Amino acid sequence: MISLYNGLVAKKNLVDNAFASIDVILKKRSDLIPNLVAVAQNYMKYEESILTEITRLRSRAISGRANGNRNSAMDFENEISRTLGSILISLEAYPELKTDRYFLQLLQSLNEIEEQISAARRFYNSTVTDYNNSLEMFPTNLIASTMNYRPRRVFVATEEEKQNVNIKNLFEQ
Repeated sequence: MISLYNGLVAKKNLVDNAFASIDVILKKRSDLIPNLVAVAQNYMKYEESILTEITRLRSRAISGRANGNRNSAMDFENEISRTLGSILISLEAYPELKTDRYFLQLLQSLNEIEEQISAARRFYNSTVTDYNNSLEMFPTNLIASTMNYRPRRVFVATEEEKQNVNIKNLFEQ
């Protein structure tokens, strides 16, 4: 009787611990992902403004050549060269400004967190199933009913959770 009682308590506590593990990982995701998105977004803005400036200058240079105004076109080309030079210097001094690295990190972190959540949910479902089986099997079911233990629900994803996460919406917030 004592070992059956202790076994039920251990299984109940394991279920509670598994559920708490899911909470920890979900908290980690809620903390990490917006920060990663913000970092990637900041670098995209940095590079976007430079690319926009280069595109503007290039357009003016092309327009100057089309109008036969070579001096104006050369001035814009020189300005493009200076702008590109400053970009290269900045990127060499601050290699972390490269957007692709942050997108890779963002994607890797998203994947890692989602895998951790998935593993934690599988573990939770396994512990709940073991616990629920103990509540229904003889003779532990007799002890469980005197302890007022009730079956727990396994994790089942809602239809909304089954949908792909729209990362684009994170960038628009």
